[in-house]
Amino acid sequence: MTRSIHRWGTTSPSLTRRQFVGGSLMTGFLLQSTSLLGSVSHEEAGTVSGGSSELTIDAAFPGGNIILNRVEGDTSYLSQDLRDTEGWWFYWYFRLRGGAGQHVTFHFINKDVFTCRGPAMKLGDGPWSWLGREKVQGTAFSVQIPQNVAEARFCLAIPYLEEDLRGFLSRHSDNPHLKVVEHCVTAKGRSAERLHLGCLSKSPRHRVLLACRHHACEMMASWVLEGLMETVLTGPDAAWFCENVEFAIVPFMDKDGVEEGDQGKNRRPHDHNRDYQEEPIHASVRAMKEFAPTWSEGRVCVAMDLHCPYIRGRRDEEIFLVGSPFEAIQKEIDRFAEILRTTSATSLPYEPKNNIPFGVEWNNTSPERARTFSRWASSLEGIRLACTLEFPYACAGGKVVDAASSRAFGASLATALRQYLETLD
Repeated sequence: MTRSIHRWGTTSPSLTRRQFVGGSLMTGFLLQSTSLLGSVSHEEAGTVSGGSSELTIDAAFPGGNIILNRVEGDTSYLSQDLRDTEGWWFYWYFRLRGGAGQHVTFHFINKDVFTCRGPAMKLGDGPWSWLGREKVQGTAFSVQIPQNVAEARFCLAIPYLEEDLRGFLSRHSDNPHLKVVEHCVTAKGRSAERLHLGCLSKSPRHRVLLACRHHACEMMASWVLEGLMETVLTGPDAAWFCENVEFAIVPFMDKDGVEEGDQGKNRRPHDHNRDYQEEPIHASVRAMKEFAPTWSEGRVCVAMDLHCPYIRGRRDEEIFLVGSPFEAIQKEIDRFAEILRTTSATSLPYEPKNNIPFGVEWNNTSPERARTFSRWASSLEGIRLACTLEFPYACAGGKVVDAASSRAFGASLATALRQYLETLD
């Protein structure tokens, strides 16, 4: 893959940097014996010496994605790296170093790639926050870098990478109701995790299968998943979950794409969520199809896939469920939707009226839709509810989507799952 690096104060054209982000996970079957490791190595095509006010823009880090086309004064002309994407998509993430005290402008030449709240920004070691849509002019945004900030990062939204999952696992390293196993080894040699939460010491009453990041760029769904997992392990219903439900969760179905900063959506020849066919080409999908039917023992009653929709738009700024072509499963989606509407009242709003019914817009009978996780999961023995939840990048029902509010919605989702599962007893 190609990365771009430029240092202002020179007349040299942008240079390319190739990045390989490698990760390894040494897993024991209990979290206490789990060690998460990651490494980043770079093959640099060259360097450019700069003047006294040198700035550098690059994407040579996990999740990074940018192409620097040219620089004119304090304006950088950028585009997202589409690599093996069929058509256009909008994910980008870059780092700026050396800009302390300077005013800089970033102009994207490949259409509007900003959410309803503009770009996400991180200054130094500070938290991620939204810069604001008012900072966007056309397909560009400008920012004044504070005097004491040596490095700033900018992204489509708030990133969630292996490092973030590692932090979650570290916080719960002593919890006996969590274990980490290897789901698969990816095409590029990474170990993709599968987490088991809840009732692990005996045969559970119910099993729940969750997947996330079939499309690498859909980062905000991961914050929802983290909030759900936190609630299962430590929330008010933790004791009930740990007595009655085993969760199997694959946080990064496209782990290579997540760590390398791929779009993931519409990957050639097809992406991970269009790979549930007789012979999958992606290792994580092959592993899912091998694992779930055996693990189920007829007790998997819920299978849910967490996604993010398009970058912005009426439906895309609401939380919604994707309808099923199967009548029995659609009835369960409708029942669950009413429960989730109630439990989410104190977090980000969810309204069943925003769901996309089967046969509407892109939720149709196309061959690609027939090869998705939710369609495949609908055939698992004992399944009652199989669906996709779409969670916006930046706005939900007029409220701010960020890491905290996404986690809070994840807690609401966990509560809804408990209430739904209790109706099956």
